Amino acid sequence: MFDLHAAWLAGAAMSMLALLGWAISVVKCDVGIVDSLWSLFFLSGALVYAANGPVHEPRATVLLVLVALWALRLAGYLTWRNWGEPEDRRYQSIRARNQPGFAWKSLYLVFGLQALLAAIIAPPLFAGLSGASALNILDAAGLTLWALGFGFEAIGDWQLARFKANPSNRAEVLDSGLWRYTRHPNYFGEAALWWGYYLIAAAAGGWWTVFAPVLMTVLLLRVSGVTLLEQDIRNRRPRYRDYVARTNAFFPGRPKEAA
Repeated sequence: MFDLHAAWLAGAAMSMLALLGWAISVVKCDVGIVDSLWSLFFLSGALVYAANGPVHEPRATVLLVLVALWALRLAGYLTWRNWGEPEDRRYQSIRARNQPGFAWKSLYLVFGLQALLAAIIAPPLFAGLSGASALNILDAAGLTLWALGFGFEAIGDWQLARFKANPSNRAEVLDSGLWRYTRHPNYFGEAALWWGYYLIAAAAGGWWTVFAPVLMTVLLLRVSGVTLLEQDIRNRRPRYRDYVARTNAFFPGRPKEAA
């Protein structure tokens, strides 16, 4: 059964992590660290919930392993990618719009908001940890969907990192590998694995947490994902317009024929 007290403690852990990240960002004058913390919010919340609420094996162990694999890979990759780089353009823009005093404002505009969103999206994890029912076909479907999403996200990130490592690709567009079938394989993968978490939660009786993967998908499609990333990329990379014309934005699909 979903334990509200344990969920509150998990939310408190997320808030403390956000506060720590904010303090580091003030010293570094770079709020981009919040990207590395995003997946760790969920891992810390899941661990605190598991330590304080009712958990049932073997589903709880499977779910914690899945969350740890996803969270540590994503946090590690983003930390490596951003290491030594200037603050991301997105955050530079937010910083410019909220001066003076952005160092203080970023506590709630960036870190507090991210922690709040994580707390809203995390209930499928808590419901899955609490469910006492036996493993069933929904768990298998959820694990399969999670694996698909994890693969798309990890392979897409690896292909993009390898592409960017070549200086001759600075003004080019990656349109091979998974990026041939979707302009954002990493975002598609993120959405898919969250729907996988939801199926595991539903298998445990947490069908009511469907709002979480819906919100995550909306964020990836319309807010902080595809829409935000593509706001100015067509100006920076002229070939991107042709890429958009032939390649699906989110869901993988066969490339369209050139007009």
